[in-house]
Amino acid sequence: MGTWGSGNFDDDTAADHLSTVTGRLVDEIAEAMSGDPVRLEPDEYWGVVVPCNLELLHLIGSQRHVGVTLPDPETIAGWKSRYLAVWDETIDGLEPSPAYRAQRREVLVRTFDQLAELASAGGA
Repeated sequence: MGTWGSGNFDDDTAADHLSTVTGRLVDEIAEAMSGDPVRLEPDEYWGVVVPCNLELLHLIGSQRHVGVTLPDPETIAGWKSRYLAVWDETIDGLEPSPAYRAQRREVLVRTFDQLAELASAGGA
């Protein structure tokens, strides 16, 4: 086992664990994106969890620990396109205020973009 520092994430076992954790988040997103688009609607479980997983990946990846697995920027762009298409088609059915609709969409775009930017910069 290799150890390169005294931090919680500074050895091979921790790197393996981070790979498992981030890999699971990526797999969940990929599965949600490849399934029925109804599952991605704003009031459905995966419609809420996908952006959460994206932000978790960004938060973990931003730490630059060894072992973090991020999708490539092209994959993230495809996810963004699919997710926002579903969101745009269905959000008005929930009758949000115009301010909420605009602010939430801005947050969603930023969530995808910040992860894509991190992945483009070499990820973790």
